[in-house]
Amino acid sequence: MVGPDLDTEAAGENVAGERPAPEPTGVTDETTVHGDAELERTIGLVGGLAIGIGTMIGAGIFVFPGLAAENAGLAATLSFAIGGGIALLVALPTSELATAMPRSGGGYYFISRGMGTAYGAVVGLGLWLGLVFASAFYLVGLGHYVAAVFAELGIGLGVDPVVAVGLLFGVALTALSIGGTENTAALQNGVVAVLLVVLTLFLSYGILDALGVFGRTTAPETFFSQGAFPVFTTAALVFTSYLGFAQVATVAGEIKQPGRNLPLAMVGSVLVVTVFYVATIFVATSAFGAARLGTFGETAMVEVAREFLGLPGAVAILFAGLLATFSSANASILSASRAVYALSRDALLPRRASEVNLRYGTPHVALLAAGGPILVLVSTGRVELLAEVASFLHLVMYGLICVAMLGLRRRSPAWYDPSFRVPGHPVVPVLGALASFALVAFMNLASIGVGVAVMVASYAWYRYYAGDVSLKGDI
Repeated sequence: MVGPDLDTEAAGENVAGERPAPEPTGVTDETTVHGDAELERTIGLVGGLAIGIGTMIGAGIFVFPGLAAENAGLAATLSFAIGGGIALLVALPTSELATAMPRSGGGYYFISRGMGTAYGAVVGLGLWLGLVFASAFYLVGLGHYVAAVFAELGIGLGVDPVVAVGLLFGVALTALSIGGTENTAALQNGVVAVLLVVLTLFLSYGILDALGVFGRTTAPETFFSQGAFPVFTTAALVFTSYLGFAQVATVAGEIKQPGRNLPLAMVGSVLVVTVFYVATIFVATSAFGAARLGTFGETAMVEVAREFLGLPGAVAILFAGLLATFSSANASILSASRAVYALSRDALLPRRASEVNLRYGTPHVALLAAGGPILVLVSTGRVELLAEVASFLHLVMYGLICVAMLGLRRRSPAWYDPSFRVPGHPVVPVLGALASFALVAFMNLASIGVGVAVMVASYAWYRYYAGDVSLKGDI
């Protein structure tokens, strides 16, 4: 067994008369049992790492370098390092909670069972909409890369294809997910492997070039050319790049040997991706300087590759960028639908949202509930706003994850028996909570306003629809 089964006060009903679905009747290293049904744990350590890395490797490397350099100059490297540090401080408490409650649902599940239904409802609905914003951001980035492919081929379309391409792929990915996801893990593993190989070769060449190994001299730049404050505002912007590690927790119910593999997958994916991000900004700014790099916008890395390796380099990065943004969008759409599915099973959304298509075996209503709003947001084309709202909603969840872990450690209920415990408790979760909440202060007011509006609307929905539902763990 993976620790004792979680005993909850799953009680009450929503305005439609629906009650929360029963908890699993048994959880082991290999299966999760729901009554007469047995869900096998099929995702190993490599699969868990692929989910985390595959989701995170996209925006940070292929969309943000130009935007980050424009905002913070060479110090954008520090912005990415700050983002990685905060992600690591949150990944450790999340790992502990995931080994104590190895069920699908991620941060929403941990907070609803550790802090109560109201917190869970705000976080769960916020997670759903936060992933919707993130998915839209990735799809807009994908549109920019497709537009760059047309430009590289010398094909003039007469109109900007970014939004149209984002909408097209949004529809296609949602339809693909409804049609079945049995090959998703294998596809994700393959995409991540190709991306890491391409990026390792490219960044190795770029670092050697920046150090003068190939004879070219690079003019030194002032590290804080834009001042210190933009470092933190840029960290808030690029934090969208680090949302992937928590998506590992959303499939905790399908991870084999969760006590070992969940912490390794979450912490390992953060460390790997942080190194790649910092190296990317260093290489990119050494190629052009921060000011010029900022003028290239969302496809700056294509121009960096062209500078180093000519047309073959530009084509390789275009290919990698398409793969990365596609992978990130696909994983986020699936995770957004999983959040809807979990909320529905807990009676915080209509039970119909957790219906499974009998032909394809997928939660088609939940996927449509994710895909529809994504298309609306893609049509705005507002890259930075989409990224920051997604960051805001996730940072609130991350801070509350740390608070939930601190509360459970203090109360120590009988069912709370994690196989992984955070080193440096309580310092690490306290720092994780404070850092998550503090980073929100560096976002622009429009993003904060949209994020707060989402949270207020989520709480209002909970009070109206499911105010009598109780999910908190029996303590």
